[in-house]
Amino acid sequence: MLKVTLKIEGMMCGMCEAHINDVIRKVVPDAKKVKSSYAKGVSTFICEEEPDKEEITAAIAETGYTLQAMDTEEYTKKIIWIVLD
Repeated sequence: MLKVTLKIEGMMCGMCEAHINDVIRKVVPDAKKVKSSYAKGVSTFICEEEPDKEEITAAIAETGYTLQAMDTEEYTKKIIWIVLD
């Protein structure tokens, strides 16, 4: 699994975040945990394979925003252990 972080210019409000989240879900159908922050100018999601940067860039540009950078890193699920006595 990969964690993808997109740096996006132009988000100004919660509706902007929703628009970007919708675009990500359309372009990357297996995207999970899709989150955006207009305050930070960042969107993140988890997926199986590295998404096509050109396709994401074009889809985001169609909605009026600009993809400035895309970073990917290995994602490992966090396991929380609970010990009961």
